[in-house]
Amino acid sequence: MDDELNVTYITLGGHVEVNTYRYLYFLIMFTVYILIICCNSTIVYLVWKHKNLHEPMYIFIAALLLNSIVLSTAIYPKLLIDFLSKKQIISYSACLFQFFIYYSIGSSEFLLLAAMAYDRYVSICKPLQYPTIMRKNTVSIFLVLAWLLPASHIAVPAILSAKTKLCNFTLKGIFCNNAIYSLQCVRSSVITIYGVVALLDLAILPLLFIIFTYTKILIISYRSCREVRKKAAETCLPHLLVLISFSCLSAYDIFIARVESNFPETARLVMMLQIVLYHPLLNPLIYGFKMKEICKHLKRLFCTSKII
Repeated sequence: MDDELNVTYITLGGHVEVNTYRYLYFLIMFTVYILIICCNSTIVYLVWKHKNLHEPMYIFIAALLLNSIVLSTAIYPKLLIDFLSKKQIISYSACLFQFFIYYSIGSSEFLLLAAMAYDRYVSICKPLQYPTIMRKNTVSIFLVLAWLLPASHIAVPAILSAKTKLCNFTLKGIFCNNAIYSLQCVRSSVITIYGVVALLDLAILPLLFIIFTYTKILIISYRSCREVRKKAAETCLPHLLVLISFSCLSAYDIFIARVESNFPETARLVMMLQIVLYHPLLNPLIYGFKMKEICKHLKRLFCTSKII
């Protein structure tokens, strides 16, 4: 009983007219969540099952889609519960855990996209050296770093925030993101500095590396034959679309966490929903339709299902 009394609860104040539209919200978000799980899981399954998809590019795609499943599972079930609840609350410890998962996975996406950019660079610009450079061990190291580095980075501000005194208990959001810092009585300078370093290491530097890599690919492809240009367009375009989409949504998240209190609640809700809605849905659609080998296996899968 004492443990329950010591738990700090945060009110999620970003919901708009949830009492009026709770069932509509629930139905829409439940449908979206099921679509996210099914679409992403299907492509991950295809990559796992078919040996011709056991290549670095497809393995990185599967890792990216697996991230979408984990991120959605960290946010959607709580959202669905909130839509059906009279009060939208979350314990501070659960809020910090959601914060940790959200930014760990988000940062991991940038590192995975950087690994994919490097893979495309080696494949297109150094095709003869590709089997030597992109070995299984290399891919495994990239995957471990893409998941471990963000987790270790984000764990620090999450732990420091857990020890910080709170003066505000209403979060202007529907899930826990950077807005948790507005709950603290005094913004820690250590967390602020560390946040800037993490942003540089986990987002800005990978983004600059990706831009540099694709610029090199573009220059070399332009100077090469038509087949090389076609290969570059087919394999790089989906990655660039995902990168642009994710970068815009990440900028959205930073903007939302910094906007003033007079920002319209409905606009804030719409913007926050876009962060957790578009990217996990767009990824499998982009890779499913734009990557030829994945598209072939998808057609076979659904054609077989129809015959059965």
